[in-house]
Amino acid sequence: MILAAGEGTRLRPLTLETPKALLPIGGVPLIEHQLSWLKSHGISELAINLHHLGEKIRNFLGNGSRFGMRLVYSEEETLLGTAGGVKRMEHFFNDTFVVVYGDVLTEFNLTKMLQFHQQKKALATLVIFKAANPQEVAVVMMDEEERILKLVEKPQLPDQPSTPTLASGGIYILEQEVLSYIPSQGFSDFAYDIFPKLISLELPLYGYLLEPEDYLIDIGTRDKYHKANEEVGKFKVHRV
Repeated sequence: MILAAGEGTRLRPLTLETPKALLPIGGVPLIEHQLSWLKSHGISELAINLHHLGEKIRNFLGNGSRFGMRLVYSEEETLLGTAGGVKRMEHFFNDTFVVVYGDVLTEFNLTKMLQFHQQKKALATLVIFKAANPQEVAVVMMDEEERILKLVEKPQLPDQPSTPTLASGGIYILEQEVLSYIPSQGFSDFAYDIFPKLISLELPLYGYLLEPEDYLIDIGTRDKYHKANEEVGKFKVHRV
């Protein structure tokens, strides 16, 4: 599932008339990069939640057939949050599934991450990367077995750390059981609500640390959006 319901307020005025998912990166809409990456790892059925300018996303992607994929949509009149949006599509998932935040541009081996998830017998596996800006990310603490011991969304740190912080990259591999911990109604967020709950219950959450050659950036701000366009040549750009 791609989470594409966000309003992209930090990207304004770019998102006043264009949803974040359709902002071009290297001339290709962000969500098309995501579809291409997911398809290259064998994923061909996707749910996408919509809210801000959702019709533009739906009109661009259609049913997914021109991309060789099957796409279904979840229209949210009121934003349900990252976990609430996934819970609303509970009927769509019949096995292990992947959640991708709609502002993430990435290139890494998702197949290898799935193998890691299966080997660890994880309930949830989160992509982990080294971030220099801990106040803007979900900071993670892991043990030597890569098990996640603590996750704090956008912590208020007194000083900027001298070394990069481990952070969640907004891509998850989840087992269906995770859905049973998400409330059926209302707003719910993975980083603020669900993952801390699972950690407190000592359930198996693991972090998959990206390799130095892997690429991941969220384009949630104008600076990062421009940075992504400058760096897009670092990995293969190809259309679905």
